[in-house]
Amino acid sequence: MIRQIIWDWNGTLLDDTQACVNAINTMLERRGLSRIDIATYRAIFSFPVIDFYRHLRFDVDHENWDALSHEFHALFLADPTIRLHLDAPNLLNSVDGQGIVQSILSASEQLILEAMLTQYDIRRYFTHVCGVDNLHGRSKLKTGHQLIEQIACPRTEVLLIGDTLHDVEVAEALGVACVLIAQGHQSQRRLAATGRLVLNTLAELPLALSAHF
Repeated sequence: MIRQIIWDWNGTLLDDTQACVNAINTMLERRGLSRIDIATYRAIFSFPVIDFYRHLRFDVDHENWDALSHEFHALFLADPTIRLHLDAPNLLNSVDGQGIVQSILSASEQLILEAMLTQYDIRRYFTHVCGVDNLHGRSKLKTGHQLIEQIACPRTEVLLIGDTLHDVEVAEALGVACVLIAQGHQSQRRLAATGRLVLNTLAELPLALSAHF
């Protein structure tokens, strides 16, 4: 039985893929590089994010990575398309009503993460909110190890829900179950190749929890 859920944030609860593509395209245009669409983004996005930028032909070996990260976040946070996934609020409330403890584990910067949770009025659902201390989008594995010690729950009773291959890597390193949602930052095909349970939308999660956990 699952007693603890660890949620990823970007792409999993937050519907921000279009905003990321918009920000990246603005940055590509500023450098005379080719734009991408959402399908291409989902096919190539990866962690650490610097490798994704390199794939898109950003000159990350000569441009200042801090400056690039700040440029992206300024564009991203100003994007009007960012919103919660449609089913997220009701799902969080339902899980809370079942007595399942919820936390967030994200590669987003901590202050940005906390501000967004407050903005969307869902901070109350999470016992722990664990982001990182930078804008670089490297990894959340170290933070994940810290979180798993804090929640002090048998790992067989913990489920991590995310939308990327990195979420699988983190779940495997922590020794917890993992479910993937294919409406975020990586394609259904890439996620399915992991052999993990992949859902098309958050709306499918309640049935999946009762059937598989």
